[in-house]
Amino acid sequence: MSCQDVSYAYLDRFCALDQVSLDVRAGQRLALLGANGCGKTTLLKVLAGLVFPTSGTVTAFGSPLTEAALEDDQLSAAFRARVGFCFQSSDVQVFSPTVRDEIAFGCLQLGLTPEETGERTADVLRLLGIDDLVDRTPFQLSGGQKKKVAIASVLVMNPQVLLFDEPMAALDPRTRGWLTDLLARLTASGTTVVAATHDLDRLEQLADRAVVLGEDHRVLADATPDQILADHDLLVAANLVAP
Repeated sequence: MSCQDVSYAYLDRFCALDQVSLDVRAGQRLALLGANGCGKTTLLKVLAGLVFPTSGTVTAFGSPLTEAALEDDQLSAAFRARVGFCFQSSDVQVFSPTVRDEIAFGCLQLGLTPEETGERTADVLRLLGIDDLVDRTPFQLSGGQKKKVAIASVLVMNPQVLLFDEPMAALDPRTRGWLTDLLARLTASGTTVVAATHDLDRLEQLADRAVVLGEDHRVLADATPDQILADHDLLVAANLVAP
């Protein structure tokens, strides 16, 4: 996936991204760092085909990612099956009557048979260790359980690319450790992971590359996590640490 000179403005007035260029390489663990409002979430949405640049170009899997391209049902289904998005708040993502229905939803929307959907659902439930939640409704789940169900609803599609918005937000230490281990296993199996995060303490565990967005909505740095963490002036300039 690639962004070239991508700019985006909400309501054509409020800048979120300003000439951002970024290549996401297959199998990579990429962290997007920056202060609130710098454009991290918007950049994820651009990569997910949820919003489209005001200017610049985006390509995914060798083809242009445009609003017109995703109007083609076949192309849209193929793209949605390859790219999964986990929102910061699981409440906006978990909405079905039961956990089983939630995990099965995407597969059924893409036309998989009930049998294949059932097999995939069972596999993901076992993978994440949430078999006991299968008949619960969303309001019966804790925050950490909702996060697991939201991730399961994406993983069941077997995506090549996983996009996470603040994956560690509002999680207890045990669930943070679980998610860190899960992401390591996914990338070891070849899945590409892009995560917007403020979690500098876990940066080296989450990523092997980090891109820092400044409050001017431009790329400030693109380097390894240890190089980013060692550059105090950069972290101050990006408003990620206090002066």
